[in-house]
Amino acid sequence: MKIEIISVGKIKEQYFKDGIAEYKKRLGKYCTIEEKVLNDEPIKDMDSEALCAEVKRIEGERILKAISPQAFVIALDLRGEMLDSVEFAQKLDQIFAYKAGTIDFIIGGSLGLSPEVIKKADYKLCFSKMTYPHKLMKLILFEAIYRAFKINNNETYHK
Repeated sequence: MKIEIISVGKIKEQYFKDGIAEYKKRLGKYCTIEEKVLNDEPIKDMDSEALCAEVKRIEGERILKAISPQAFVIALDLRGEMLDSVEFAQKLDQIFAYKAGTIDFIIGGSLGLSPEVIKKADYKLCFSKMTYPHKLMKLILFEAIYRAFKINNNETYHK
């Protein structure tokens, strides 16, 4: 089992890096986990729809190149399906059992994901209707994946 987290934008804050590193270490017991951190595109004018669309397109091309060919692709998207922890654990278990040995999770940049990336996704997942910065979402995703493995292995984890 292999999980790849493909995200746009580097994390600067050490406390986020430390949290991610801790969950990455814990996940090593259950799967191979890899991060692919892609450069974000500078945003010069947030008021220009055309410029924002171009930024998403460029970042989307980078994401599409980073996706593993045989992976089951899960895009984190506000329009995706919301699952509780047990349902998420079941979803991962089903994917690994019946669909793919590798799951690629996609976290977009500050403007979100391009339509091409959304189209490429095999599944769209929403953690909340609220928007989170990518660095926080990455930490939440690592924790959710870890919790899912604990659930699927009938191991205790704090509630």
